[in-house]
Amino acid sequence: QVQLVESGGGLVQAGGSLRLSCAASGSIFGLNIMSWYRQAPGKQRELVAGITSGGNRNYADSVKGRFTISRDNAKNTVDLHMNSLKPEDTAVYYCKMHFITTGSSYWGQGTQVTVSS
Repeated sequence: QVQLVESGGGLVQAGGSLRLSCAASGSIFGLNIMSWYRQAPGKQRELVAGITSGGNRNYADSVKGRFTISRDNAKNTVDLHMNSLKPEDTAVYYCKMHFITTGSSYWGQGTQVTVSS
């Protein structure tokens, strides 16, 4: 019913910047939260940042001040602007949309971000 497609991943040097984008399509109605998660090899998937339909944001402590999440409700997109990247930011980044009313969640396939030293 809902499809999410991430883009913008790639290889960047430490201290550099990268912008990830996620485009949602399908039956998108009601209050929802769009989030970015990441998963490094051998580690659990972790929440990076989230934003509600109303624009309320939250960030993991490890990225606060460096990453910015934003969304365009008219275009059904969410972006993650990543600055001052560190090697420990290397991971596959996933986009997630969670609908509050139904409790349903949808995931994208992920995009690789690699930060070199």
